Amino acid sequence: MTIKSSVYALLVSVALITTTGCGMNDSSDEVPFAGASTSRDAADRAEKVSSEIYDLIGLRGRASETRPGVMGCSEKDRAKYFRVFHPWTFTPAAGGDLRGVMERLKGDLTRHGWTVVRYGPDSSRDRNLTLTADHDEKKVSVEITYNAKEDPADLSIFLVSGCYQTPDGEEVQRF
Repeated sequence: MTIKSSVYALLVSVALITTTGCGMNDSSDEVPFAGASTSRDAADRAEKVSSEIYDLIGLRGRASETRPGVMGCSEKDRAKYFRVFHPWTFTPAAGGDLRGVMERLKGDLTRHGWTVVRYGPDSSRDRNLTLTADHDEKKVSVEITYNAKEDPADLSIFLVSGCYQTPDGEEVQRF
């Protein structure tokens, strides 16, 4: 993953966490409880959900090889509570392949249990098309941004979980 993509993924993550709070359609800004889990198991689940999104993209291409990370849950004990985030980028095999993919993803995500909470241009100079969706059952949110003016054009994906609690006797592993 390039430095530019890494910085962009970080900015997207801050924007997603700040604006949606991983709201899962909850009317409050409180992050939903995702259950008890170890950090590793929660990260594996996040990668599985990212793989499902990759499959929904439905194009030949390459995904960046980033691994999920762990962050705290605001206002909670960082030793017992955590969230998982997974930023990655999809670059199609051919640059023009992404035209129309966001509209298709909007429908496909809905058919797979996601609720689209925002769809439209972002506030960046490039006015990138952005889709934000929540999956209540899986307790995750995703923000997908179509960077049409990049060379090559790509999709930036940022997945974030609800708040997990470590099982008794376990500690949050940070990675």
